[in-house]
Amino acid sequence: MAVSISVILLLVILAVVFLRNGGLRASHALVCVLLGFMLASTSIAPTISHGITATADLVASVRP
Repeated sequence: MAVSISVILLLVILAVVFLRNGGLRASHALVCVLLGFMLASTSIAPTISHGITATADLVASVRP
């Protein structure tokens, strides 16, 4: 578990640095994809999924 948390933290830091630099290249996208896969295998994955679903439902219910 300690190794996966370290990898997740490293990927989060790299993703933030890449996004703050303003350019997202293929290598940056790869880091973001790896971050997604690592987060999907953690215990926080259901919370993220429920949060995204709730946000999508909220946006879908808004009428212009």
